[in-house]
Amino acid sequence: MDNGLPISIVIFGASGDLAQRKLVPSLFNLYRKGRMPKQFHIVGYGNTAFSDEGFRAHLEEGIRKFASFEFNEEEWDTFAPHLVYQQGRYSDLADFKNLAGFLKNWEPDSGNRIYYMATPPGVFPNIVDLLGLTGQLTENAGWRRVVIEKPFGMDLASARSLNEQIHKTLNERQIYRIDHYLGKETVQNILVTRFANTIFEPLWNRNYIDHVEITVAEQVGVEHRARFYDNVGVVRDMFQNHLLQLLTLVAMEPPASFEANALRNEKVKVLNSMRPMKAEEVARRTVRAQYKGYREEEGVNPESMTPTFAAVRMQIDNWRWQGVPFYLRSGKRLKEKLSQITIEFKEPPHMLFPSKDDRLTPNMLVLYLQPDEGIHWRFEAKVPDTIADMRSVDMEFHYADSFGKTAIPEAYERLLLDTITGDASLFTRADEVETAWGLIDPILEAWESQDQPLAFYEPGSWGPIEADDLLARDKRKWSTWDGRVE
Repeated sequence: MDNGLPISIVIFGASGDLAQRKLVPSLFNLYRKGRMPKQFHIVGYGNTAFSDEGFRAHLEEGIRKFASFEFNEEEWDTFAPHLVYQQGRYSDLADFKNLAGFLKNWEPDSGNRIYYMATPPGVFPNIVDLLGLTGQLTENAGWRRVVIEKPFGMDLASARSLNEQIHKTLNERQIYRIDHYLGKETVQNILVTRFANTIFEPLWNRNYIDHVEITVAEQVGVEHRARFYDNVGVVRDMFQNHLLQLLTLVAMEPPASFEANALRNEKVKVLNSMRPMKAEEVARRTVRAQYKGYREEEGVNPESMTPTFAAVRMQIDNWRWQGVPFYLRSGKRLKEKLSQITIEFKEPPHMLFPSKDDRLTPNMLVLYLQPDEGIHWRFEAKVPDTIADMRSVDMEFHYADSFGKTAIPEAYERLLLDTITGDASLFTRADEVETAWGLIDPILEAWESQDQPLAFYEPGSWGPIEADDLLARDKRKWSTWDGRVE
């Protein structure tokens, strides 16, 4: 809610890639749309030496290069004066006192503040501590919110420790743990598809759904993130946050409202209903693999066992989903950049119409998250001029066709706006983070302690044959190939 006070958005790590590519372009686009507060400052903070003008030129270059909208000189000239820069270290009390004085001079009475951690995760606690020591997190007339980027911890123990550290200074309502996947229009549309269309909800359960697949495939390799990625791997990088978030949105019960706690309560219930794998189950229900040539990437250990691909079979033990497997997979250097959720329905129980192979093709609902955003619905139809021959046909919705090619905003745009307005619905809560790590830790521990082989796959493929075998053991197969439903 707007209390009419000026707002300062402080970006720690403002000279880095995230601020230039995503954060400031998103804030600029919100300004272009008239969605920013009347009085605001965006304060960059970092080790790099910048004048205000140099900082603005650096960000302008990023907007011209990376923004999805057309750059407008007049709009930029009115926005740029809101950008200022403060050079400082993340461990120096004096530098944080300087920052506090600078902000106080701009808002002599009181103001609202957002502190955005676009920094390496190791410095999150130190920044929060220094903000607390310099009185910058004290709420009087204005509010204080802190946005924390992933990864939030490297395992359950570190995530729990990080939560304990920041809770010494911040209330949970002040903490906005950001996962940019939740800011995507197509991800938010999962809830609209389920709960605003009565044709789906009665079928959204174990009586009608055979299995669910969630695929997040990347064409690129590790690129400039090699040193970071080699210590993290695909499960920490993608599964603990992005894929489990998608799973909760698919599997959750209808919340009583779209209020933040109501929504997040239902997501946590899903995670609490999932069985953590026992050590002996990991080899049977997971696949880890690495693309050939990964070890030759600059910054990668030549003997690295870090997986760049994983596939996992997960189970939800509740009334809605008991017995329905959820297959999750993600990897780098795959055939296409593709994010989608496939809901495959059960075959009809009785073969009424003749079929060449004595089975009917199951109905399928595919939620395309990127790059061709939309929804695909596959069902059976009679082939004209035959007795009863059938063929699978499609109904498709594409965002670009219905709303225009530029209709979908950058995910960070929505999440930054929600932070400004105080809507935490699309941000993860402390218990949600810890519960997700509780599901991932047993997999990582088993991989490290057991002699489960690391599979390899060719760059440009859909991953290792072992991932196909994972589904074949259940007499199923992945439903995507070259981004199309078979």
